[in-house]
Amino acid sequence: MIESNRIEFKRELTKELDIEKEVVAFLNYKEGGIIYIGVDNNGNVIGVKDIDGDILKIKDRIRNGISPSPMGLFDVTVEKIEETDVIKIFIASGSEKPYYKTHYGLSERGCFIRIGTAAEPMTTQLIEKLYSTRVRNSLKNIRAPRQNLTFRQLHIYYESKGLQLNEQFASTLDLQTADGDYNYVAYLLADENSNSIKVAKYEGKDRNILISNKEFGYCSLLKATDQVLEKLNVENTVKSEITYRKRIDTPLWNERAMREIVINAMVHNDYYTNEVPPKFEIFSDRVEITSAGRLPIDMSQNDFFSGISSPRNKELMRVFRDVEMVEALGSGMRRILDVYDRSNFVFLDNFIRVVIPFAWLPSENDRLSEGLPERLSEELSNTAANILQMIIDDNHITKIMLAKKLGISATAVQKHLNKLKSKHLIKRVGSASHGKWEIG
Repeated sequence: MIESNRIEFKRELTKELDIEKEVVAFLNYKEGGIIYIGVDNNGNVIGVKDIDGDILKIKDRIRNGISPSPMGLFDVTVEKIEETDVIKIFIASGSEKPYYKTHYGLSERGCFIRIGTAAEPMTTQLIEKLYSTRVRNSLKNIRAPRQNLTFRQLHIYYESKGLQLNEQFASTLDLQTADGDYNYVAYLLADENSNSIKVAKYEGKDRNILISNKEFGYCSLLKATDQVLEKLNVENTVKSEITYRKRIDTPLWNERAMREIVINAMVHNDYYTNEVPPKFEIFSDRVEITSAGRLPIDMSQNDFFSGISSPRNKELMRVFRDVEMVEALGSGMRRILDVYDRSNFVFLDNFIRVVIPFAWLPSENDRLSEGLPERLSEELSNTAANILQMIIDDNHITKIMLAKKLGISATAVQKHLNKLKSKHLIKRVGSASHGKWEIG
């Protein structure tokens, strides 16, 4: 282990250690960085005596000693190196540069930047330049279009992780403007808003024939994200292959990587400039996820794929991380690239699109059956729709098996089968005991 422009070692946390200076330097650096506590300057792993106590002190010093608020831009975790626990502080590059030590303000004693392996004071000229180009149009500074907001869903998500939001939660989570009004971040996390998120499904490889268009949203972005993930999980058909050794299940796409892509689209979407939410589209051979916004000016595509984190909406990132929908800053891209490569990403002028090809292509019979119960729900009874879905899932299912699953008589099942046949939705090929059902 050696120090670099993105890695800093500290033997131990002491009152004399200026941890705020080191964090500020990485916040102002275009690539962010990592600080290890419990590793000496030569890279020797020493460990930490009071690891839990030191983590609490570090978080407190970063929260209270740095401005603008760095919340959502850092993680403090435990990492095992050479069988020894050390503290890892991951710092993302901030969008409100220059960051500074609150006590000293915007001065050479308060502002630092990473140069080589050291945190160096900024010149007055650099401080003025960064301040003049600071991103002021962040969601935090935009007043919510409605002020009568409620946050029951937000409280539920925090409570599910054993966390409690007190009466000052809006201030703690940066959900207020400087004037004390709810900001646009609060609006996105509120129980009701106008943020509509759609999951569209098409019959073929283009957008000519729309099978379904599920609309989520109008609720907390946390809940909307879970709804989109649940919908995609339902659509992620698994193909099973039985070999002489074991059964091999192959889903259309990797669920873990898809989760990372969806959450990234939600958290990093440019809700301010384009005022459009992320879009999710399912075709017959792929899924496309499109989010608004381009890469930050000082971030290259290589930086992006290297996992360098520069959250567009740090307040949203902080909340998603609090409720454990995001694991750690900078870790999501690695999990995505473990499965898919750079060619799956498309960088447009004002959007970023991820194209996920199916691991296998559904057969013609599979495609005909897609969404049938949903499309025919208005003209079929619940029982008939259930029978149709069971046949889609297992085309060798018999009338007796259907009756047992539904808890009705075989005679009643036959009536529903006759209705499905009359609508040319199903047909029987072969005998009742050895044949199979075909759709259409």
